[in-house]
Amino acid sequence: MSNTEDTFSPKIDGTVLIEVKNLSKHFKGLKAVDKVNFTIKAGELVGIIGPNGAGKTTLFNLLSGFLKPEKGSKILLNGKNIIGKSPYRIASMGIARTFQLVRPFKFLNALENAMVPHVPNYLTSRPSTLKNRATWSLITVDLAEKKNYPAFILPHGDLKRLDISRAMAVQPELLLLDEPFAGLSHEESFRIEHLIKESREKGMTIAIVEHKLGILMRLVDRVIVLDQGRLIGQGTPKEIANNEDVIAAYLGKEAVQYA
Repeated sequence: MSNTEDTFSPKIDGTVLIEVKNLSKHFKGLKAVDKVNFTIKAGELVGIIGPNGAGKTTLFNLLSGFLKPEKGSKILLNGKNIIGKSPYRIASMGIARTFQLVRPFKFLNALENAMVPHVPNYLTSRPSTLKNRATWSLITVDLAEKKNYPAFILPHGDLKRLDISRAMAVQPELLLLDEPFAGLSHEESFRIEHLIKESREKGMTIAIVEHKLGILMRLVDRVIVLDQGRLIGQGTPKEIANNEDVIAAYLGKEAVQYA
């Protein structure tokens, strides 16, 4: 992570950034995530897909510390096991996320919302540093001109970008985007797609959960597929489109579009 106020230089050397080993989470007997194994390399853009209830959001909750997995699970970030650490601590170590439902502090303006992730560091950092990083994140998502707008007047597309800016404000090594295109118009989706492409070109490692497969498949390098909590396939978009297990569980006739 960068230590400067307004620049960000993630590592893009292709080394393994995060490694998931035997990851499991059960809810009263329901195996939401069941012995999942995968890695994500620095600089990769990875899509995570699957039917409703496949375990995608649960996976994000585990990676970001909002849920604790079953014993025997491992989540290694730069070789360090992050299981048991709080969401705040995991964010400070390099993993930030967005959520399916955007929930800004509606009476705070955009800049103040972007500064919220830095509140735990307020006593140990200069206010100018926190403001600069929040401003940088708004510039990155093309919201700087609306920095003084209260969140409650912003349209849904702007709120989606504001949510991304809040995650990016902590300058993460891995950015987790949970359905960033949900509920967006074609124009709004294009802006988010452009933002993701730019962030990737700058070296940010990104994992995306998304149901809009047309957009996802042209964005990502690799796809991880979950079904009923199990990993049933991973590979390039073309490889996934030709995976019989994935076709049967999720893609169906739509697979031909990506083959």
